[in-house]
Amino acid sequence: MAKVFPNGWRQLKPDISLVNEMETLSLLEKELDDTYSVYHGVHWTNIEKHNYAIYGEIDFAVVGPSGKVLLIEQKNGTLTETDDGLHKKYSDNLKKIPFQIARNADGLQNRLKKSIKDHSIYVDSLLFCPDHKIKKIGSSGIDPDRIVDWNRKDQLVPLIKKILPASEVNSLLRDELHQFLSDVLELVPEVNAIVGQTGRLYTKVSGGLSEWAQKIEFSPFRLRVIGTAGSGKTQLALSAFRESIKLGRKPLYICYNRSLADHISGIVPEGGEVSGYHQFGDRIAKLQGTPIDFKKPQPFLQMENVLDSYVPTQDQMFDDLIVDEGQDFKNTWSENLMRLLRSNSKVWWLEDPLQNIYSRDQISFENWVTIRSDANYRSPKSILYAINEILHLNPSIAAASPIEGGEVELLEYTNESDLVTKTIQAIDRAVEIGFNKKLISLLTFRGRDKSLFTPFTQIGAHTLRAPIKDAFDDAGNQQFTDGEITTESVHRFKGQSCPCVILTEIDFEELSENVKSRIFVGATRATIKLILVVSSSSLKKLLN
Repeated sequence: MAKVFPNGWRQLKPDISLVNEMETLSLLEKELDDTYSVYHGVHWTNIEKHNYAIYGEIDFAVVGPSGKVLLIEQKNGTLTETDDGLHKKYSDNLKKIPFQIARNADGLQNRLKKSIKDHSIYVDSLLFCPDHKIKKIGSSGIDPDRIVDWNRKDQLVPLIKKILPASEVNSLLRDELHQFLSDVLELVPEVNAIVGQTGRLYTKVSGGLSEWAQKIEFSPFRLRVIGTAGSGKTQLALSAFRESIKLGRKPLYICYNRSLADHISGIVPEGGEVSGYHQFGDRIAKLQGTPIDFKKPQPFLQMENVLDSYVPTQDQMFDDLIVDEGQDFKNTWSENLMRLLRSNSKVWWLEDPLQNIYSRDQISFENWVTIRSDANYRSPKSILYAINEILHLNPSIAAASPIEGGEVELLEYTNESDLVTKTIQAIDRAVEIGFNKKLISLLTFRGRDKSLFTPFTQIGAHTLRAPIKDAFDDAGNQQFTDGEITTESVHRFKGQSCPCVILTEIDFEELSENVKSRIFVGATRATIKLILVVSSSSLKKLLN
């Protein structure tokens, strides 16, 4: 299938006037292979009603394997044919279609030439009018070979492949076009919903961190970003990483979770380093000739000790440091990382106090510039409304996503046996409403050491993909059981997300800040649907 940007479009309900464009998008995704990329802005009209298209009035931009660009303008309904060419009627006005197409193609090509100077730029255009049969195709004002009308609508995909042949490949140009078109779409990369998948989920964060945080200028550059879940912290981190590479510098991106680091490393350009904190310690241990023995007790403490005493040489240092999930870092870890920097370095420290599930002491940031963002662009509105209410968040998290999302469901359990029964019901419910099992994550409120579900490899009729205790390969990668539904603790799943999240074993004595953090983290992992399995006593406290 073709790569579609932004992803997540199937989860949204378009305006009734845009249903035809969504059908075309589905066709392009299905019939083109993954060497083609399709950029669209159709469904984002939920945010900006006045701006339907991705550039001017073009509905789709298709980039072929060679980096050639084909702009597709789709005109639904009946068109007006005159001696002056094809027109489309809007209210009381007629708009000349050939002029629209030529203007937008020329405008985009001129901008591409200014932005991408090391490659020849090819931009072509095509008119797709699936509801209209053109009578005088020669007088339409458009090259007949670039018109797909009602008579030829089954030829849309073959024509795209002819204009953008698969035999020509230029991956470098494609990468540069992707960066450019992402900017045109006002998109920023978002970590994919499920770690291990190679696709990317793109979300529009209009006015978000990636757009304005990098415009701040000060020296020395020490920026602390306090942003809620889904506000764009990781997107900003990626943008800062790319900018560092672009300037010929060597950045280091450090986060807490290894799984997040592994995913990030696959979507950033070469020239820097991406690592989890402990993973970085493992690398340094190998560099020093004393590799970590993962079969011995407390391998992670061994990694921390390595970094506590590590003094890098000049060639082992970095120009810029980007810390994601900073609330999970110990004070000594920040000191260890700062030792890795050359002079004139930039440091981005990204954190969310609401996700401080390890109850770390706050790190001191004297003389740092601080910016805050309390808007969540990733989680559906329904989830954020529910979480704001039951956790009594003050200030509340702003729901900035265009996705309404499904209703947050609560299942109450009374004892351990009932807990298992209600958790199975929650999974059955998720499957019933259409979620593929691989798109469901079962998260436990308790840590893995205390969870009732830790020994489980199956629950009801559902097999579980669960981490195997103390099982790592030679590279330090966690080993998992075979199964369809991912199961993890909230602690270990932080930094990831999934379309459907079932947060189970929610049981506590009092609604403390740590309890709020764990519920908040678990809930905001869901990108579409959230189901909470809560003990009777805890449910009363949440709904009080």
